[in-house]
Amino acid sequence: MSSVSSTTPADTKTLAGAGTPATDATPAKVGKRAVRKRKLLVLTAQLGLAVLVIGGWQLVTTWKWLDPFFYGQPSGIAQRLVDYFTKGEQATEFGSYWTQIGTTLREAVFGFAIGTVAGVVLGVLLGQNRFLSDVLSPYIKIVNAVPRIVLGSIFLVAFGLGETPKVLLAAVLVFFVVFFNAFQGVREVDRNILNNARVLGASPLQIVRHVVLPSALTWITASLHTAFGFAIVGALVGEVLGAQAGLGLVIKTAQNQFDPDGVFATMAVIAVIVLIAEWLITKLERRLLSWRPPSPSESAVI
Repeated sequence: MSSVSSTTPADTKTLAGAGTPATDATPAKVGKRAVRKRKLLVLTAQLGLAVLVIGGWQLVTTWKWLDPFFYGQPSGIAQRLVDYFTKGEQATEFGSYWTQIGTTLREAVFGFAIGTVAGVVLGVLLGQNRFLSDVLSPYIKIVNAVPRIVLGSIFLVAFGLGETPKVLLAAVLVFFVVFFNAFQGVREVDRNILNNARVLGASPLQIVRHVVLPSALTWITASLHTAFGFAIVGALVGEVLGAQAGLGLVIKTAQNQFDPDGVFATMAVIAVIVLIAEWLITKLERRLLSWRPPSPSESAVI
């Protein structure tokens, strides 16, 4: 007689259960490894590009292919940054370098807040009211066409050398970026959803709060990334035109003294500030849009 091996139901369950976790976990682990690998590759490429640019800049100025008197040197810029942050009140002619950073940041943040609120409110209002949009449209285009440096000069004449004209100039630059995005976002709201909300008895305020703003939020948050950069630009331009403190004044003074290292050092500080602000805005955007399913471009690993 031949012996036949038998498998009990319990053994079958054990074998099936043993194989299932490995099968389910494999795609997830592979996906996580792919994401980590891509992030590492991107970070390596970013650092490599920075080393290439900064190292090449240092070499061509050391070899006198470019005159360091006009183009500065990374080593000189690094030394200037050390001086700015360690010399206290003697760092600049206008006091501590931290004071200059605080002045520009304060002007930019206030201008960013004012311009964002005004842009969202007016964009939503005109986006919903076609008659009001048609009436105000040419005036908005006229103001938008005015060169910003002219507006800065007007604000300086009207409000003096304090922080007010810089805040206003930053607010104007931010306003148009946010306004046009909010306006277009409202116009892109699904008409069927609006009609259904009205049929269900929603008030105009409820429609704006629960339908229009969530639908336009993607457009609005996308504009904030560009808007903060414009807020910094507005504050700096105002300070260059006339100020008692601020990073723009530091750049203007370094330019007048033919000090490219000072100009580039302050530009590097501004770049770091903008990158930090961009990171914070990205965090805010993800929180505000956490209800939105990821788009194919966001979920795909390239």
